[in-house]
Amino acid sequence: MAATGAGAVVGVAAKQVKPVLSQNLSEARRRVRNLYRAWYREIPHTVHAYQLDISVAAGREKVRELFMQNANVKDPRVIDLLVIKGRQDLEETIHIWKQRTHIMRYFHETEKKRPSDFLTRFYEGHD
Repeated sequence: MAATGAGAVVGVAAKQVKPVLSQNLSEARRRVRNLYRAWYREIPHTVHAYQLDISVAAGREKVRELFMQNANVKDPRVIDLLVIKGRQDLEETIHIWKQRTHIMRYFHETEKKRPSDFLTRFYEGHD
């Protein structure tokens, strides 16, 4: 009997979670679009202010790539948290609180995965 009551309490508690910012998914997506537009507009200023060795088009493509990494997120609370982090990152970039190396970390190619088979590791000099 106690286990049944506890399960009911857990089910009720899961339904009463407060939203972070957005009340529903469409509002969360609107916030994402606004953040994307803000980043898209800020890229030319960032490239100039940080004297980056990339084009504005490459910067905008990287922003698009980073946003598309989270395109499959459907929970409005998770989307809101990602938007908050994105806004913080944008504010740090606008106010030049970041250094050039922090910005360029986004543009480094992904590191090659270490080989898993013995011969390839041996040829490349890994242990």
